[in-house]
Amino acid sequence: MLKKINSFILMLAIASAFTTVQAQKANDVNTPLHLSKPDYDTPYGIPSEESIVATLDRVYEYLESTTPSVVIDLGTGEKIEKINKIKSDQKIAFEQGDFRPVSYEWGVTYAGMLLASQNTDDPKYAKYTLDRMNLLAELYPQVMKLEQKQSGFRHPIRSVLHPHALDDAGAMCAAMIKSKDYGFEGELDPMITNYMDYISNKELRLEDGTLARNRPMKNSLWLDDLFMSVPALAQMGQYSGDNRYFDDAVKQVIQFSDRMFNHEKGLYMHAYIIDMKEHPQFHWGRANGWAIMTMVELLEVLPEDYKGRDKVLEYLQKHIYGLSQYQSGSGFWHQLLDRNDSYLETSATAIFTYSIARAINRGYVDAKAYGPMVCLAWNAIASKVNARGQVEGTCVGTGMGFDPAFYYYRPVNVYAAHGYGPVLLAGAEMITLLDQNYPKMNDSAVQFYNQEINTDEPIFSEQ
Repeated sequence: MLKKINSFILMLAIASAFTTVQAQKANDVNTPLHLSKPDYDTPYGIPSEESIVATLDRVYEYLESTTPSVVIDLGTGEKIEKINKIKSDQKIAFEQGDFRPVSYEWGVTYAGMLLASQNTDDPKYAKYTLDRMNLLAELYPQVMKLEQKQSGFRHPIRSVLHPHALDDAGAMCAAMIKSKDYGFEGELDPMITNYMDYISNKELRLEDGTLARNRPMKNSLWLDDLFMSVPALAQMGQYSGDNRYFDDAVKQVIQFSDRMFNHEKGLYMHAYIIDMKEHPQFHWGRANGWAIMTMVELLEVLPEDYKGRDKVLEYLQKHIYGLSQYQSGSGFWHQLLDRNDSYLETSATAIFTYSIARAINRGYVDAKAYGPMVCLAWNAIASKVNARGQVEGTCVGTGMGFDPAFYYYRPVNVYAAHGYGPVLLAGAEMITLLDQNYPKMNDSAVQFYNQEINTDEPIFSEQ
């Protein structure tokens, strides 16, 4: 019996040793180690249209449920059914939701919803925008009449009637013109005209016509203000047929860029004070996002042979190349783009994704060079849209600063409205990117080709 036990133990030892030897033989000679699965921080690969739409749907459902298009009587708390029956002794407001329906952030969101419908053929996204445009179209003339009747009449669209900064005017105005282009038949022209009057005639300008602010110092240039003005100017140029708006839009991009673009890094500084002898450079992510999106939006409507268009395109291409040097391995860009110890930020990443994808789709830059980069970025963004549809990791509103701590420690919040429109725009444009190009996994990497590739084997021929 003891002999049998010893024999069994010996056999187990031999089997174990054989297994160990077999495991040790998994080496470079007999194992395709290059096919080993990396442990990526965010999903890697080519996103499917279905997964993109699922992400867009979560955002839509959250916003539809938390931003009601309803006006209430503050005295009774009841919904006002007939806007034209509002009286001057009523105090009115939008029914409270998670976000303000008239803000530059929501101008971006309205544009994102329109593009999502255009690129998915699902009308529900556009309906979100058009429902709210209809409410504004009804509310504006009634409120204007009641203001004239009673000074101090309280209402929720004061920034529409009386814009006092480019933030109030540009993005909302551009969204209204896009809504008209989409087919909205309500009366938006009085608001569009009012917004454009502010941008063109009332905002502070330098002697050379560059848009500026006296905050936080006299003659301050905010990179953000490119987006708060130029897309509206560009849209108005097309909408009205008046080239003065195109001229102003091109001038703003070139004059901001000549002062604020760092050619060595391919990035924009956030802030520029005219009277400062030295100009500290902090390359804030979202401001760079506003700049790149501005150029894409302008090129979208600017005639091909328009004076200055080549200069705008050159700045766009240099900026895209510069941004490509600073994307993190997780797909995100950093809060301060050239400081990789600053946190990873979602809204800037989404704006870059939309803008670079659109630049590829319009032929401004090469899909082979930048397609994989935006796939990586979209996968990162999608990981920040939680089950409820909220966008995580977005920096809250941010002024200009001249020290790193100001940017490093800006809070992030799911109620920072800046993230939602960019995510919608990015997802919608990614759908077009995948439709118009031929991405393929080749030897474990995302590659973009000029034609469809019908093999799962590694592809070595030039495409």
